[in-house]
Amino acid sequence: MPGREAAGRVVAMPTFSAPDGTVLAYHESGGGSPLVCLPGGPMQHSGYLGDLGGLSAHRRLIMMDPRGTGGSATPADAASYRCDRLVGDLEALRAQLGLDRMDLLAHCAGANLALLYAARHPGRVRSLVLVTPSTFAAGIFPAGPARMEIARLRADEPWFGPAFDALESIVAGRDTDRDAIQPFFYGRWDAAARAHVAAQDGSRNEEAAAVYGSEGAYDPEATRAALATFGAPTLVLAGEVDLNSIPGAVAELAGLFPAAEFAVLPGAGHFPWLDDADRLVTAITTFLG
Repeated sequence: MPGREAAGRVVAMPTFSAPDGTVLAYHESGGGSPLVCLPGGPMQHSGYLGDLGGLSAHRRLIMMDPRGTGGSATPADAASYRCDRLVGDLEALRAQLGLDRMDLLAHCAGANLALLYAARHPGRVRSLVLVTPSTFAAGIFPAGPARMEIARLRADEPWFGPAFDALESIVAGRDTDRDAIQPFFYGRWDAAARAHVAAQDGSRNEEAAAVYGSEGAYDPEATRAALATFGAPTLVLAGEVDLNSIPGAVAELAGLFPAAEFAVLPGAGHFPWLDDADRLVTAITTFLG
């Protein structure tokens, strides 16, 4: 199966079979102990993660493309895109890698899958890192006013006026071009941020995204009960100006674990490896030891 280009050549992606027979792909970079990484989106292939700001210099990054995205095949049953049904895919990847327990990192909506996996297979997780995570699987849903409060932190930015007007329309339930609020997801709305947005075009499977968090995907009460006894070391990171995973909601998620470490990355948005890569990598590598 073709893969990403590296040093002017195409590198084949390793693949494995999900429990239903769907062939899934993952990407490897760096060296050292493996760190399994789950992308968000939801249902977006892992390319937008890059090397997480240089984390591949410290760990062997294993980045899975969710079914129906990137190098992974489209399943026969679209209902299998639901988050709880993807737990088997992650467990199959762990077995493929030959890991008794794995270090697991998840970004954005990928955190919902990580939470469900941790609840179902707690003994298979050696450590858990959640970077600007979605909190839906735990029944935490940030309200519009809380998001507006985070947005107002950017009032001095030159792009603020039109972006804030668009955000108000979205919170009010009016049909609005969501691209207008993209600056709120980055700590700096610069050329690198714009390029990151452009590179993500078409990388999400919209059909799969609609199913991912659909009815029955989450059981917040059961998940909360499982996380309350989850014994693996856990690091939860929020971005100070992240409009998507606002710090208050992420802090509430961290509080569900017995002793999770929680930190807010100053000036960071939803993609902190673009805003302050050194701070992010230091936080993760220090935690992982």
